[in-house]
Amino acid sequence: MPENNSTGKFSRRKFVKGFGATVAGAVVLNPSIPKITKSLQKKIKISEKIKLNFNLNGKNVSTDIYPYNTLLEVLRKNMRLTGTKKTCNNGECGGCTVIINKQAIYSCHILAMDIEGKDVLTIEGIGDMHAGEVIRKAFKDMDGLQCGFCTPGQVMSAYALLLNNKKPSLDEIKTAMSGNLCRCGAYHNISASVIEASNKL
Repeated sequence: MPENNSTGKFSRRKFVKGFGATVAGAVVLNPSIPKITKSLQKKIKISEKIKLNFNLNGKNVSTDIYPYNTLLEVLRKNMRLTGTKKTCNNGECGGCTVIINKQAIYSCHILAMDIEGKDVLTIEGIGDMHAGEVIRKAFKDMDGLQCGFCTPGQVMSAYALLLNNKKPSLDEIKTAMSGNLCRCGAYHNISASVIEASNKL
C-alpha cells in the first residue's frame, strides 16, 4: 500500500502510528490507569523475600517467600507437604486443590502472599479428621481413586463440598467436582464416593 496518495487516504503505517499515539495519550490523560513510576518500581522488589504468616492445617506457621511464589510452591518446597500435587500447574486440572477459608481453591493459581493470615487446609490436614477419614474410605470402597494421581485434589474438593453442604444432590456434586479432572475417567465412581461419604457423615 502506498504511504499516501492524492485522495488523502491513510496508509496502514499512518494508521498504526496514529493509533499508537491515541493509546499513549489515553494512558497519560486517564487518571484511572496507574503509572509505573520509579517510586513504585522501588517498592516492587521481586528478588527480595518477604515473611508470610498463615494458618496451615490448624497451626500458625511462618515462612520466607518470594512475591512471585505460588501457594503450591510454598506448600511443596517450604512446608514439605507433597500431598498437594503439581500436575498441570496452570489452574485447569484440580490436582493441587486445597481449602482456603472453607473454599476449594487451586493452589497453583494463587500467589502465596495472598493467603497472609488465612486458613489453609491440605490433604495432610484432614488425615486425622473424622470427615477426612470417611471421605477417603468412601473413595476406596466405591473405587473412586483408581490410579490415585488426582485423588488428593478430588478428596479436597469433596471435603469442601460436604463442609458447606452435608447432603448435596447429584447435580450439586457434579458441579462442585467439575473442576477436578480424572485421567481414568472415573467420574461416576467419584460421584458415588461423595454420595457414600455424605450418607456416612
